Amino acid sequence: MLSDHPGWIAIGAIVLVIAFAALIASLSARPRRRGRGAHRASRWSRRPHRNEFRPEGTVTETPKRRVAIIVNPTKFDDLEGTKAHITRQVVQHGWESPLFIETTEKDPGTGQAKEALEQDVDLVCPLGGDGTVRSVAAALVGTDTPLGLLPGGTGNLLARNLDLPFADLDDALDVALTGQNKRIDVGRLTVNSSGEDQRPEQHIFLVMAGFGFDAAIMADAPEGLKAKVGPLAYMVSGTRNLRGPQFKVRVKIDDSEEFTRRTRTVVIGNVGKLVGGLVLLPDAEVDDGHLDAVLLSPKGIVGWAAVAARIASKQRKGHQRVDHHTAREISVRADRPEEAQVDGDTIGKARAISAEVLPGSLVVRVGATA
Repeated sequence: MLSDHPGWIAIGAIVLVIAFAALIASLSARPRRRGRGAHRASRWSRRPHRNEFRPEGTVTETPKRRVAIIVNPTKFDDLEGTKAHITRQVVQHGWESPLFIETTEKDPGTGQAKEALEQDVDLVCPLGGDGTVRSVAAALVGTDTPLGLLPGGTGNLLARNLDLPFADLDDALDVALTGQNKRIDVGRLTVNSSGEDQRPEQHIFLVMAGFGFDAAIMADAPEGLKAKVGPLAYMVSGTRNLRGPQFKVRVKIDDSEEFTRRTRTVVIGNVGKLVGGLVLLPDAEVDDGHLDAVLLSPKGIVGWAAVAARIASKQRKGHQRVDHHTAREISVRADRPEEAQVDGDTIGKARAISAEVLPGSLVVRVGATA
């Protein structure tokens, strides 16, 4: 029996901590620099040049397209070298030299993306972690300007879930510059810090938003330790939070009757895959017009081991410790304030959150065969 093997219990618990740490660490790591990959995204077939339809002797140059690169400068040791490399690749594809706009601590990408839209660019590419991607996407939601995904972190979770290149910058540029457009869903999270706020905060998310244990891992990781050991700091925070108490939530899914649970964490996702092939939300699809949610309700270390095994098996059927739901709208109200996060960014404590799906509201550049 599991209880006869405390070593396996501990390993199972750590597996789940690793899963959440993988999601969190995607925002803090630097990009991997490797050679060009062996596989390329196939290029789209272009229409004949407009000059072929004009009378003989009449030639008009087609304006070149322009891409804006919204770059998080903290992710690169040699930022100028990276910019020069990207410029060469973009020009070789027949585009104008790219417009580079750097993020700042106060504005991680939304304002820069709006600036790019004002300059009428044809494509906007965030170059940073999942937090940069989310911030840039916030300005593009509801527009027809496509988002091109370039790898700037180790998580790159949206790219992984869309089966896009996430380890090689040149491969990702090929897809962004020559691929096709795909409309995907976006989640919109409303956060009520006190449960009584008249003006709650709103955030969009592309990957997952969380409430409880997963956000607590992020919030409790010591800054000094993160600077020394990087993502391993989240492992320390995760194991420290394993024995924390459950909290009571009231949950409403679409128009169904409200129900109550005692839980440790609630995760609402637009996609379901984490790094390492771990699938937290097996039924989540990025373009199905729905959000997926999971409530994790373990009791003690043994409970976490059971949760880890359940997630690893990718089973969706209801369980007392792992409870899955699919919805267009979901609201969660807790009996006490809990930490909340959006695509790995902590946003403080809240008593209530609600999420709704914005179907097909974001255009993303994908491979021609996607």
